Amino acid sequence: MNAKENFVPSIRAEAPVASPEQKEIWGSDAIAAMLRALAIPYLALNPGASYRGLHDSLVNYLGNTRPQMLLCLHEESAVAIAQGYAKASDRMMGAVVHSNVGLMHATMGIFNAWCDRVPMLILGATGPWDAAKRRPWIDWIHTASDQGALVRDYTKWDNQPGSVSAAYEALLRAAQIANTAPRGPTYVNLDAALQEAKIGTLPPLPDAKRFRAPEPVLPAAHLVGAAAKLLSGAKHPVVLAGRVSRSEAGWKQRVALAEKLQARVFTDIKMGAAFPTDHPLHAAPPATFLAPAAAQKLREADVVLSLDWNDLAGTLKQAWGADPVGAKIIQVSPDAHVHRGWSMDYQGLSPVDVYMMCEPDAALPLLLDAVGSRPAAAAAGPAMLLDSAPDVVSIRSLADALDAASRNIDLCITRLPLGWNGAYRHFRHPLDYIGSEGGGGVGAGPGITVGAALALRGSGRIPVAIMGDGDFLMGATALWTAAHYGIPCLILVANNRSFFNDEMHQERVARERVRPVENRWIGQRISEPDIDLAMMARAQGAEGIGPVTKPADLEPAIERGVQAVRAGAVCVVDVRVQPGYDTPMSGSSASQKR
Repeated sequence: MNAKENFVPSIRAEAPVASPEQKEIWGSDAIAAMLRALAIPYLALNPGASYRGLHDSLVNYLGNTRPQMLLCLHEESAVAIAQGYAKASDRMMGAVVHSNVGLMHATMGIFNAWCDRVPMLILGATGPWDAAKRRPWIDWIHTASDQGALVRDYTKWDNQPGSVSAAYEALLRAAQIANTAPRGPTYVNLDAALQEAKIGTLPPLPDAKRFRAPEPVLPAAHLVGAAAKLLSGAKHPVVLAGRVSRSEAGWKQRVALAEKLQARVFTDIKMGAAFPTDHPLHAAPPATFLAPAAAQKLREADVVLSLDWNDLAGTLKQAWGADPVGAKIIQVSPDAHVHRGWSMDYQGLSPVDVYMMCEPDAALPLLLDAVGSRPAAAAAGPAMLLDSAPDVVSIRSLADALDAASRNIDLCITRLPLGWNGAYRHFRHPLDYIGSEGGGGVGAGPGITVGAALALRGSGRIPVAIMGDGDFLMGATALWTAAHYGIPCLILVANNRSFFNDEMHQERVARERVRPVENRWIGQRISEPDIDLAMMARAQGAEGIGPVTKPADLEPAIERGVQAVRAGAVCVVDVRVQPGYDTPMSGSSASQKR
């Protein structure tokens, strides 16, 4: 993390009245103590009676510190905040959801975190498993015979412990598994009866350090040697920089490897910043799909090094089509450890000639030492953009205004809309951009932004999200959490007042069926009345600016937003953009995200 300051300011805390000397210890007190031993910094939650025992212990036994509770207005926001925190920090925090009903609300956020491969500890609860202890009606509808089944296909592990000792082990195991690559969410379901049982003295806490996640696995020496031989002998090597850490050391090693090999480097707008996009070896602006020119550059490769690239098979297909892949493929990824049958987020099966089943950051220093230097090759030219229309508020003009308003200011972009062209802004640091939500879940943007902002406190960076109006509207209540706890962040809403990506889908279908494309807007437009997004922000304690409808007003509005965040505020700028995309989209494979 960019540490311009050693001091990390505290967020606003809700300090409880001091409790009298504890004469009784309850099951949930022990669970709370274990969470502190695991060094969980925060628990984002929406409250519920099924974990009222744990809630009391967090407040009155731990004093609402280490971990501190972050009240959220929806479970999906709680999970999104935990996801954003992990994306920006490479560290895990927790989320708590209320029994089966809260878990159902949270499922989309959990799927995003799963697809995004970020660590997260999710705690749930159930009405007493012993039916004789259930209160009439309410405890029955809050109890399910296999609650973990709701999320088992997109969590790494789940458990429902039946005792305090079992809960200790479940939490230790859940944290260890979540933090082991490929990382992901784990779920622990806490029986209400266990939480509310008197247990006498506190059972001794295990030493959490002895149960931490293992060190990164190193690739076998013969695989490093085989990969190095291919790369050193390549005439046109390519590096696909995908899922990598936010480590500055890893960033520098990727740059050094590319320069030593004189390899073209591709990055993906769905992933966080992985390579400087203004480097001469950066082959093309990061995008959701390869533009034709980028696909042609990839097809010219004779050796491709994939650093945990998302959808390697699909990307190779964009370059080679139905032809056999003409390059040797080196895959560095542990991702297959979590591939399973329910979700197809593992993407297509790629041909691979050398397979190192480890994290890229573990293999990079070994490859850097092993490869031979290659002579300098022709560098990629800068991406050319058409001039923006001076009289139109568009995503392009929004990007230009943000660049102008943030000169000499370090930003962390936490969200980008579908219409964003990767050439609009350069990324020169691993925290310049943290990538998309992972699972295509609309509504994650606000929560992820708040979580990233929480992780970025003291870094000297301003968290800025650029998101569509559909994304904002579905997750807007996360703003209240940011305002309540004093977590500054800036959200620029590229508000085209439509679920516009779906308009484009309807247009494609209409053209194929020779039907009126003029009807594409029906059931898609968010207008008549227009929604006052700035007012929605102000209603939750944030600063709201806009709607901005004139190009001349755009830069001053963003400057005002930046200054508000620097002063400690949460700010939303409603930018009424013209619908449209300035980025390659595939008619057959375009994302369903709005």
